[in-house]
Amino acid sequence: MSASSKVVIVTGAARGIGQAICERLSEDGWHVVCADIAEQENQDTAALVRGDPVTCDVGNEDSVEALVRLVAEKYGRLDGIVSNAGINRFEPLSEWTLAHWDRIIATNLTASFLLARASEKLLRSTKGAMVLMTSTRAHMSEPSTFAYSASKGGIIALTHSLAMSLRPDVRVNCIAPGWIDTGKYAIEPGDHEQHLVGRVGRPQDIAAATAFLLDGEQSGFITGQEIVVDGGMTKKMIYV
Repeated sequence: MSASSKVVIVTGAARGIGQAICERLSEDGWHVVCADIAEQENQDTAALVRGDPVTCDVGNEDSVEALVRLVAEKYGRLDGIVSNAGINRFEPLSEWTLAHWDRIIATNLTASFLLARASEKLLRSTKGAMVLMTSTRAHMSEPSTFAYSASKGGIIALTHSLAMSLRPDVRVNCIAPGWIDTGKYAIEPGDHEQHLVGRVGRPQDIAAATAFLLDGEQSGFITGQEIVVDGGMTKKMIYV
């Protein structure tokens, strides 16, 4: 890490969108602290970007506070947070338990609150920024995504609440990805064709938006906002 490097925490760093964000921020000169509950994969990401791997359960208060404390002790500064970690569950309503609900809400929503609370002093001192990860599912749903959709809707509200509460020192925005190909599922030609831009999204699309929102010179007049990155799909009228 160079003396001039800014420090950023990226949660959910082990794979997919989180890993792409780590790569992009590292390329842009950030020192990346990679946080994830998947220890080995997180170490692999950190090695790829020459960052620090920290095993962290973002839905756990003690784990989040330990993560921020480690950054404070090692670097004495924190310039950005990307709260990206997220999980989902697809089951009929009758098969959901409160424990299932609580776990998803903790990981997807409460984590951003915990990160903001633990890092407020550090972020204020650097005039830093937070980027939270919501989803277009905050506005539309498939069946059986109860806690996921609720958590992502909550992220939008938390974003403008944090922006108001941390002003003028810390900017807080959120990104709503649409369909992003992280390699989990096979992509058919029709999947690309239904998007207004002619293709399914890539993790690098979200990474680019994240880099923009963290950069105070480029996005210093943007806070409290939801940035939808979905190839235009939420603007497409569909009749069935």
